[in-house]
Amino acid sequence: MTIFDYVNRLASYGVTTGLIEKEDVMYVKNQLLMHLQLDGFESQEQAESLPEVSVDDLEDILKHLLDYAVEHNLTVNDGNVARDLFDTKLMSVFISKPSEVTARFNSLYAESPKKATDYFYKLSQDSDYIRRYRIKRDMKWKSPTEYGDLDITINLSKPEKDPKAIAAARNSKQSGYPQCLLCKENVGYAGRLNHAARENHRIIPLTLAGESWGFQYSPYVYYNEHCIVFNSRHTPMCISKKTFERLLDFVSQFPHYTLGSNADLPIVGGSILTHDHFQGGAYEFPMARAPIETPVSIPGYEDVTAGIIKWPMSVLRISSENKERLVALADHVLTAWRAYTDKDAFIFAETDGEKHNTITPIARRRGSCYELDLVLRNNITTEEHPLGVYHPHAELHHIKKENIGLIEVMGLAVLPARLKQELADLGKAIVEERDISADEVLSKHEPWVKEIREKYSCCITSENVDEILRTETGIVFSKVLEHAGVYKRDEKGRAAFLRFVNGL
Repeated sequence: MTIFDYVNRLASYGVTTGLIEKEDVMYVKNQLLMHLQLDGFESQEQAESLPEVSVDDLEDILKHLLDYAVEHNLTVNDGNVARDLFDTKLMSVFISKPSEVTARFNSLYAESPKKATDYFYKLSQDSDYIRRYRIKRDMKWKSPTEYGDLDITINLSKPEKDPKAIAAARNSKQSGYPQCLLCKENVGYAGRLNHAARENHRIIPLTLAGESWGFQYSPYVYYNEHCIVFNSRHTPMCISKKTFERLLDFVSQFPHYTLGSNADLPIVGGSILTHDHFQGGAYEFPMARAPIETPVSIPGYEDVTAGIIKWPMSVLRISSENKERLVALADHVLTAWRAYTDKDAFIFAETDGEKHNTITPIARRRGSCYELDLVLRNNITTEEHPLGVYHPHAELHHIKKENIGLIEVMGLAVLPARLKQELADLGKAIVEERDISADEVLSKHEPWVKEIREKYSCCITSENVDEILRTETGIVFSKVLEHAGVYKRDEKGRAAFLRFVNGL
């Protein structure tokens, strides 16, 4: 096939997905020719061609167009980042202006919130802002634990750091625009080697608790309809009474979605602390299925249902049909926790002027009821645990070393891409009874492998070893969450948790 065939195939993809109408085809083709620096088609027949394609053909079509662009020096280099910058430019010709997307969203919202989000999610995928073909590479499974099934993912869709882009960016002019990847100024932005292209990106304006916010999807989609809701101003993360008002306002407007916030302190917060934002989606996380283990009654808030749930982290669940009462109690808990110290439980509100206590809140609807899960967090460090006392400890770093943010708090592990190959190699080593102590990559797993060999001494085979490793990975993740819990799930820990709750 020639370059013109791939131009025609991409235009046909636009019609197939509904991104454009047939009346738009010639305009779109000419825009693609312009970006590819082509003067025109070689024949009238070629100009009018619109071959049949499927949604799954997009990756192949873009690959050939990108190969042409690299070969003809239309990209900065042939690295992944440069290729992503260029194919985003190509896809941008298919997507409507922000005002038109918002108008369509609002029109559908008048029919139902779900119709509106279905439209916007499909648009975000069809436009290749969410790259379906990369998301499909992620490994996902459910792992049974004492807390119910946990969701495990090995993320393979988020691009690895591109050495060529890093080298080129070092020599390029530094820019503070947009201020971060969450800022509203990303809409339509062409990107650069150190900032992702967003020409095919759209944002839906929202009003939450009387303030201007934006609604978009994550390009990496760790779960179904993984959305990001962000403050229209570039302002730091801050958990406050206003946070609870915004979260509950959102689930009022979109009752089929869950929404939560990362904590606002390092170690226990997310990867972006500089821009206030939430994450959610149309997904039931394992935490949502966790039952209340210890019902409690909080003085002055007897009308609000409350209880400690059966979960590896320390979570107080509160629910009510009255949003204002729920906000009032959540703010009461936050205020008390910010100032709370219990030396016997190694909880310190502050040391050397540094504050440690905060909350990771999650909001959802259950019929006419509003529900908030308030996850107690503390980011204190010690010489023994320099990355955090309530953070995965060193013996679990072979599986998970990174911070435990909102998504993982709710029971979905986002594990590093390295584990795909490491688990496969470990499976072979276990079946072959091979010593991995000298293996540069696998030796960090040696204590874990020893435990697995002892636990399954009678029955590990080449047929079941992969499933065993997946199950045990899930158990490690449950321990990761236990480490992140400020109150341990033993008699002493439960008593300490109740001391705090009973003091509210």
